[in-house]
Parts: sequence; C-alpha cells; structure tokens
Amino acid sequence: MFQRTVSPLVAGIVFIALCFITSLLPCGGLVFADDLPTIREKGVLRHLGIPYANFVSEDGKEGLDVELMRLFAQHLGVRYEYVSTSWETVIGDLTGKKFEVKGDNVVAVAEVPIKGDLIANGFTILPLRQKMVAFSLPTFWTQIWLTARFDSPIKPIQPTGNIESDILAVRSLLKGHRVMGKVDTCLDPALYNLHETGATAYTFDGDLGRIASEIVKGDVDLSLLDMPDALIALEKWPGQIKIIGPLSPIQDMACAFANDNVLLRESFNEFFKKILQDGTYLKMVKKYYPSFSVYYPEFFSRD
Repeated sequence: MFQRTVSPLVAGIVFIALCFITSLLPCGGLVFADDLPTIREKGVLRHLGIPYANFVSEDGKEGLDVELMRLFAQHLGVRYEYVSTSWETVIGDLTGKKFEVKGDNVVAVAEVPIKGDLIANGFTILPLRQKMVAFSLPTFWTQIWLTARFDSPIKPIQPTGNIESDILAVRSLLKGHRVMGKVDTCLDPALYNLHETGATAYTFDGDLGRIASEIVKGDVDLSLLDMPDALIALEKWPGQIKIIGPLSPIQDMACAFANDNVLLRESFNEFFKKILQDGTYLKMVKKYYPSFSVYYPEFFSRD
C-alpha cells in the first residue's frame, strides 16, 4: 500500500527535476563553441585559418590575421594556437554545425566537431554567412574585380566615379566570355549573377591563392579576383595582369564567431578599436599590404 502510494509521487518529483535540469542544457544535443570565460579557463585561443593572400601564410605561421590573432591572444592572457581548416569546412569547425544552402537560406543538417574559437583569414562578410556566424567589426576591405592577362583583347573600363555605373560597364563586356571563380568563397560567380550577362561561369578547383597564377599563365579567359589577392598579384607579376574593373562595391572582411560567443566577440571588438586608434593596426597592414592605405586611406579615418 505504501509503495503504490509513494512511487507515483517520487516518480513525479523525479520527472519534474529531470525536466528542470534538461531545460538548462542545450536542446536537441546541440554543441556550443567556447565563449570567453571557458577560453580563459583553458588558457588557449584557437584560431581557425585558411592560407590565403597575405592574411595567412601556407604554413600558418605568418600573415596579417595570424599576427592579429596572436596579439588578441596576448591581450586575453592566453596561449595562441593556429588550427588549419578549409573553405568547405571552416564554418562547421567553428559552429559545430554542417550547413546546406537552400536558395537564400541555410539549414543545419548535421553536427560536426568544433575545432576553433574564431575564423580570421580575410573572411568576407556575405549575407549567407551572416545567417551562420556572427561577425566582428570590419578588419579589412575588399572588392571583387574582373581581371585578365596583360594581352587580353578586353580593355579596362574608364572609371566614372560612380560604382554602380562602373559595375554595369564591366558586366557589359562579359557576353560570350568564360569567367572563372570559386564556389564557397567570395569569388563564387553565383554571387554576382554572371549568367545574366551572357558569360559562361565556371569554378576553379584549386587553392584560392593560385587563381592569380592561372591568369598569368594564360589558362583562363577572364577571372574574378578580390582586391587583397589582386594587390599581391600586381606586385608579384608586374605588367602581367590587368584589372578590367569592379564587379562589386567595397565589401567588409572581418573575424567570424559562433553566434553564442557574444563575450568573445565583444572583447575582440574592444581590442580591435584600441589598436586601430593607436596606430598599431595601421603598421600591421602596411607590413603585409603596403599599398592598401594608398588605395583605401579612408578605412583608417573612419569613426
């Protein structure tokens, strides 16, 4: 009699307690990246990077974003660790979620291991990416340019001072031509609706940093190239590449954080504002991109 009377009561208490505890845990078995308190407790900041332009070197030991992240880790009082990743997996390595693009939206389709605390490798802020990660303050500017070998019959446009007019002028040159880009990056031809121009767009299967060399070799007709890579290419192969004109307005690059890592992102923003204002960041940029401040001086004069 006692057991039949007490058991439902005990079961009810246990059930309520379990519901309460479960409500405090991440639902659906989701995993979360480490935020600032956990990073400080572990004593390490894991920088997810992809070798690209002068942001991250091939061995991950040098570059503007490598130096920036080392300085940020020092600011936090933790050890710096570089974690190599790829364009295809980098967002999953940060968020613990594998995403698939469905039209203008993204859907989380699986859980994957988290390997790092932030992304920094000249990562362009794009609408689809903003649905998967949270971005810091802009750390660099970029722009998508149409490029060709020096001997291409297509001539550079005459700038008008109006970016929309310049983009239209460039697009008018594309009909009947093959234009190379790379999917899952800011050079994805689909981002710029190149099919509407009458051009044939195709993707480059190699490393993003090799696109400029493909242009120099003459293996491509026309190619998309972003401004940081183009600045390096113009210095590395003087007279071998020409810029036809822009296919996008100026775009922001930034560091990317998991959406729930609010404290880490806020800490980075405060740190970045400080080194931007005291001139530290300008010196770093001049080291890796000497001509950036010449082309875009207004980046450093912003409020």
